[in-house]
Amino acid sequence: MSVLRTKPIQDVLAQGDADGSDGKPGLRRRLGSFDLMGFGIGIVIGTGIFTLTGIEAKNSAGPGVVISFGIAGVVALLAALCYAELAASVPTAGSAYTYAYATMGEIVAWIIGWDLLLEFALGAAVVARGWSGYLADLVGLPSAWFAEEGSVVNLGAIAIVLVLGAIGIVGIRESARVTNLLVLVKVAICAFIIIAGLFFVKAANLSPFVPSSEPAGAGEDGIRQPVTQAIFGMEPSVFGFAGVLTAAAVVFFAYTGFEAVANLGEETRKPKRDLPLGLLGTLLISTVLYIGVSLVVVGMVKYTEIDEGAPIASAFKAAGAGWAAVLVSIAAIAGLTSVILVDLVAMGRIGFAIARDGLIPPSIAKVHPRWGTPYRISAIMTVGVALLAGFLPLSALADLVSIGALCAFVLVSIAVPILRRRRPDLNRPFKVPFSPVLPIVSALACLYLMLNLSVETWLRFLAWMLLGGIIYFGYGHRKNRLARREHSSDTPEPAPTP
Repeated sequence: MSVLRTKPIQDVLAQGDADGSDGKPGLRRRLGSFDLMGFGIGIVIGTGIFTLTGIEAKNSAGPGVVISFGIAGVVALLAALCYAELAASVPTAGSAYTYAYATMGEIVAWIIGWDLLLEFALGAAVVARGWSGYLADLVGLPSAWFAEEGSVVNLGAIAIVLVLGAIGIVGIRESARVTNLLVLVKVAICAFIIIAGLFFVKAANLSPFVPSSEPAGAGEDGIRQPVTQAIFGMEPSVFGFAGVLTAAAVVFFAYTGFEAVANLGEETRKPKRDLPLGLLGTLLISTVLYIGVSLVVVGMVKYTEIDEGAPIASAFKAAGAGWAAVLVSIAAIAGLTSVILVDLVAMGRIGFAIARDGLIPPSIAKVHPRWGTPYRISAIMTVGVALLAGFLPLSALADLVSIGALCAFVLVSIAVPILRRRRPDLNRPFKVPFSPVLPIVSALACLYLMLNLSVETWLRFLAWMLLGGIIYFGYGHRKNRLARREHSSDTPEPAPTP
């Protein structure tokens, strides 16, 4: 039984057509293009805009963090084009996992599915702890139960994950309504931040726009330095153009999650039209907001004096507009809430697709007859994320979200020309322009950003992949649907009874 066996496209499309309308168990088609953009912006506009802007400006890129967000946005947009072609052609739950299964083989599909579960689980847990901290600061809750530091159990993080997980299980339409409301709040406040902040920008704070390169601190050498510096024996450094690229690799975390839109292919009313609109609309709007907010922040406060914990709120306080900090905190809570919700919804769909194929026990892929959601796998993953968010300080692992997403984007980009070659007859409502050149450029750009992450991050990522390999060869390789189909076709018929 080959680890490179592929799932027939006909099987993928047939699964996607089982929408539950004929009485068979399946996900319900209830979403339109604006719902998809709501989910996309809901997960993309969050942690990156409220925390990473200050951290990377102060420690890696200075005002050049604006360029970092631009670079990360362009790379994400290239990947989004590839996602859009595959999502419109093969609308399915599982997105990159399913695309890989249909093009590059089972082992690659498992790697990418396992990788995406890591991305969304850690992303939701990290953001839940940030949500708890913002809420504690806004209304004065005890730090012993809500703060990132000093708390044994973060009750706020556990509570928000469980509440949002329940909303996601009850129904995709309810999830969309909550997400759209939160997105309206935070996009409006982000626009306010840009417009109001422009009145406080000082040209002196933007000079030099890309600070000169300087040696990194003692803690940034060894396994903490970027892989590119380790490979070429370069002295660990920060700032300069290398610092801008390092910051771009880290702030890519801010763009991760837009692929959650592609996971909703089986719940979209007109997937061939709405999925490309949802994906590309998400990236365009998010990139404009990120660049605008980051420019305002580094223009209001000298990058060396930015508060890493609350860069936007502190920037307004330093400018004498402390009243704006309250609005920023409200936007942060709304923004982080929607990120957690979409992370949990996306995890459920990826797990559903993997279990439906039998790579993990298929009994947990059952769809609720009334709600039309994969309630068992969603409940299991919600509890898992709640435990991670409540007991583990995960800020040090945030880079794993970036490397997980970038790895998925590399494989999706490669899948586009492979599927075009294997299935030229497939209906493609949206096509990546200049293929295969643009998909190859997308894959190389994502790989380059991966190499600008630290050696430490790569070691943690490889450890997670090793664990996934043990699970795959111990269970999924022998028990999945394609393996059982091969086994039944190879089993000889019993000899007739004399």
